[in-house]
Amino acid sequence: MSRVYNFSAGPAVLPEEVLREAAEEMMDYRGCGMSVMEMSHRSKMFQNIIDEAEADIRQLLCIPDGYKVLFLQGGASTQFAMVPMNLMKNRVADYIITGQWAKKAWKEASIYGRANAVASSEDRTFSYIPDCSDLPIDADADYVYICENNTIYGTKYHTLPNTKGKLLVADQSSCFLSEPVDVSKYGMIYGGVQKNVGPAGVVIAIIREDLITDDVLEGTPTMLRYKIHSDAGSLYNTPPCYGIYICGKVFKWLKKMGGLEVMKQRNEEKAKILYDYLDQSSMFRGTVQEDSRSLMNIPFITGDENLDAEFVKSAKEAGLENLKGHRTVGGMRASIYNAMPKEGVETLVKFMKEFEKEHER
Repeated sequence: MSRVYNFSAGPAVLPEEVLREAAEEMMDYRGCGMSVMEMSHRSKMFQNIIDEAEADIRQLLCIPDGYKVLFLQGGASTQFAMVPMNLMKNRVADYIITGQWAKKAWKEASIYGRANAVASSEDRTFSYIPDCSDLPIDADADYVYICENNTIYGTKYHTLPNTKGKLLVADQSSCFLSEPVDVSKYGMIYGGVQKNVGPAGVVIAIIREDLITDDVLEGTPTMLRYKIHSDAGSLYNTPPCYGIYICGKVFKWLKKMGGLEVMKQRNEEKAKILYDYLDQSSMFRGTVQEDSRSLMNIPFITGDENLDAEFVKSAKEAGLENLKGHRTVGGMRASIYNAMPKEGVETLVKFMKEFEKEHER
């Protein structure tokens, strides 16, 4: 069977070149006679893998000195607790609620202190990013938290919030490494890698070094302290070795493609193909306010649930997989991460045009 076009929100499409390389090395990594999956994380060979991965992501994101890169486990959801446990010194933090994941992070932080919801777009089913130019930032807030790209709802911050001097913490899971980022504007960035970077099981955190201290909330488990992982070079316990290895291959692929400026141009070009069609279609329409649109996740509907279901079924039969929208939005969603080729989006739009034509009769 030939490969399908996989529009899944995560775990998501990976570059074919990376998958082929990994397949070739599955039984014998660089002549060592074993798979990376079997390799000791204490070996010199694995140390080289993780060191090279860190060097490449630093280069891709132009990470300044004074920031640590950590390869962690537990997915982005564990960070919902880890962030307040490590950073909520005054037990106060401000959260901007732009979707389900930001809301979950805010609720989790509320366990550890006063988590203020300083802005929200829930009034219109998270279909836009609220104005964050003059928020009621708490004077005692330790940080301001955002989910920068909202996978479920297809929104993206195109201007970072005015935090009024407070630390900015961002969950970038579904836009991670899709475009250049000025890391110096953040105290911390983290992302689950299963959308744009690798297989599920790894979360990458980029944290300003002065924020990594022993001064954490009382009762914080050892495994949830950034300093423990930082001091051990992400090898305090057995890390998700194979996942890190694949991430490293994706970093190499991104560099080979020309880096994040090139990826941003490619992603803009791909998204434009689909958005342009949605804006002129008489059957399909996007659900997101135009100035808040994501390049990575594009939800759309027909307005008829039965027609939506028929479209998803027909698309699957045509080799266009995982287009069903999240249950809270309904309809369809095309996730078009870095590894989705332009041809995949063109094929989707061609299919949508044919579907629309058929159902107009």
